[in-house]
Amino acid sequence: MNVLLVEDEQKIADFVCEGLRAKNFNVIHCADGHRGYEVASKNTFDVIILDIMLPGRDGLDILRSLRKERIDTPIILLTARNELGDRVQGLEMGADDYLAKPFYVEELNARIQALFRRHGGAQQHLIEAGSLQLDCINRTINCRGQSVELTSREFSLLEYLMRSANQVLTRGQLLEHVWGYDFDPCTNVVDVCIKRIRRKIASLDEAGEMVGAIESVRGTGYRLSSR
Repeated sequence: MNVLLVEDEQKIADFVCEGLRAKNFNVIHCADGHRGYEVASKNTFDVIILDIMLPGRDGLDILRSLRKERIDTPIILLTARNELGDRVQGLEMGADDYLAKPFYVEELNARIQALFRRHGGAQQHLIEAGSLQLDCINRTINCRGQSVELTSREFSLLEYLMRSANQVLTRGQLLEHVWGYDFDPCTNVVDVCIKRIRRKIASLDEAGEMVGAIESVRGTGYRLSSR
């Protein structure tokens, strides 16, 4: 499951990221409102965890803009205990839930799972593209009925490609979404990871040319074809 956390308090961000990643979530963290809005509006997430008090652009403004753009990703607001008015306003503007600080990661995880079920997670956690079937909850990949063993990073990369099937994704987009921060643009970490995934999937494909292959787009990046 892909989660965006927009939180400027580093201690809170650290324990949320650590706790959710321990539960096999793929977490992207942004520390200010402008960056959080940019990432939220340009990428696909299963849930957004959004602090109300942020530098640059506050959480309610981000929420308002996302809903205005018809981005209906479930959003959990993080609030201080005395921000009752902001919580009410946030829910009226389209937030799905809120959590008052301080909180436990276990409670946040429970809220995320409840939202996932409420928003049709039973169907959304299963993704298909060509010969590939991906189960986001059980973290499994199948190709023509055979299980594919992937590392956590490989799984996250393939999930992102499958969710964006038939779209060209740049190496920069893949680096930011899967690795969570900016790498040296000259790094070949994406290409190496793609090569490993291709090798593992191809070994299970009897025809030798799989439907749902990861295609290289010269000078740009990669695209997973569902045809």
